[in-house]
Amino acid sequence: MTEELIIEVLKDAFYTTFIILLPILGVTLIIGIFISIFQAATSIQEMTLTFVPKLVATVVVIIFLLPWIIDKLVAITNRMFTIFLTVLK
Repeated sequence: MTEELIIEVLKDAFYTTFIILLPILGVTLIIGIFISIFQAATSIQEMTLTFVPKLVATVVVIIFLLPWIIDKLVAITNRMFTIFLTVLK
């Protein structure tokens, strides 16, 4: 295994992880900002008010994006197996 191949494998893994997590973290960030603005406007400082909506939104986004996430993970797995089989030959 060469250094270039290891760098390519790690680059693909990090890129895929970033692409999968970006929409989930983006929705959580937006929900958190809206809840913070709501808390600042109403002076409600309840901690569960920030935690529960973000948790629910995260679960909903993961369920909604699950087919896309699985497709991305299967694609990178096939790519890794192809690279490893090429190296073993």
